[in-house]
Amino acid sequence: MAEQGSTTTPVSASGGLKNRHIAMIALGGIIGAGLFVGSSAAIATTGPGVLVAFLAVGLLVILVMRMLGELVVADPGRGSFVEYIREAHGNRAGFTAGWLYWFFWVVVLGSEAIAGALLVRDWVALPVWLLSLLLIVALKLINFAAPRIFGECEFWLSLIKVLSIVAFIGVALLYVLHVFGPGVPALHNFIGHGGFFPHGIVAVLAIIPTILFTMMGSEIATVAAAESSEPSKNVARVTRTIGTRVTLFYLFSVAMVLLVVPWTNIVPGKSPFVTAMDTMGIPGAGLFMRIVVLSAILSCLNSSMYITSRILTELAGRGDAPSSLARSNATTVPRMAVVVSSIVGALVAFSSILSPDTIFAFLLSCSGGVILVVYSMIVSAYLVTRRRAEKAGQAEGFNLPFFPVCNYVTLLAVALVFVAMIFNDAERMTALASLGTSIAFYGAACVWSRRS
Repeated sequence: MAEQGSTTTPVSASGGLKNRHIAMIALGGIIGAGLFVGSSAAIATTGPGVLVAFLAVGLLVILVMRMLGELVVADPGRGSFVEYIREAHGNRAGFTAGWLYWFFWVVVLGSEAIAGALLVRDWVALPVWLLSLLLIVALKLINFAAPRIFGECEFWLSLIKVLSIVAFIGVALLYVLHVFGPGVPALHNFIGHGGFFPHGIVAVLAIIPTILFTMMGSEIATVAAAESSEPSKNVARVTRTIGTRVTLFYLFSVAMVLLVVPWTNIVPGKSPFVTAMDTMGIPGAGLFMRIVVLSAILSCLNSSMYITSRILTELAGRGDAPSSLARSNATTVPRMAVVVSSIVGALVAFSSILSPDTIFAFLLSCSGGVILVVYSMIVSAYLVTRRRAEKAGQAEGFNLPFFPVCNYVTLLAVALVFVAMIFNDAERMTALASLGTSIAFYGAACVWSRRS
């Protein structure tokens, strides 16, 4: 296997990403339609106890990002998080982590293209397959431009989501405090319909896997930061704060929904934010939320195409993918990698139209839990790297408290999530298929390493 140095070099300041881009890319990778629409199923299933599940998942994201940030600070300029896994566990682990991560996001790319097409179809009378293809082509052209153009688009798309959440929290707080409107029995809405855990704590544990998949994506910023003028500083800044910010966004926004309307009024599949805004008498709530959800989908599409192309390029630079996918120089956009990811994403989208219950369902199952495997590899890479540094007397950059207990608890939490998925009829296939996919990619890594 090729043993090249890190291929990630900062782009020129004029064409690279700025600090505000990095921050919004991190938020944009997490806050999506899963919060604005998907949270309805979680709320309807667990009631107010869903806040405990959001908090637990948020703590997991905070810990993983903290570990990743310390890895980058201790050894800056190596590349994406995949390279830190490679350094800790070897080339086969790097190959496996990189391709698993690419596979996860390319399936997301196809899925979001279909979701966006279904939303746009109400405004544009074109077939879903054509609209999804047009969305992919449009986002591909954005990713063909300089990283700064991608960053600017992602900044404004993510800003729409962030401002919408902040505005909703502010308006809902005023409504709950009886500053406007007829007044609402907030406390009764919150716990007056069966208590805090109306379906028991087991229901909260069972919903954690679903919530996990709506809060993943903050690690995108560590890849994007490599194309800024100060990659190490930007990664350190983002990883220290992004997990906390996202957790607070989710907790406060969902809590305000539960205060404005009883959880029993939340209908799975319908945005709980629209339900709350209708209750508060805000005109145009439905149209407003459709625009916000569309911006969330476009943002996710944009980020998916960006991250898949950069990971593919990094793998090519390490000899883990065809060399034609590598960058020709540090300032060149990896257009071939963008094209390949776009084509595969389009195939995933078409599979959801042609074979939604077989091929597409299989792809979703195979990719659904692999991000947890990648997160586990980041945690274990931190464990190995910090122990090496301590043995060499160079551990001044590492300060995660309760080490290594914190790492083992995090790994145990991920294992428990997989166990919960296996015992949940709705999630069992996803857990087994994801674990099988991880084993298959590791097998591919073994074969590739022998050939190389």
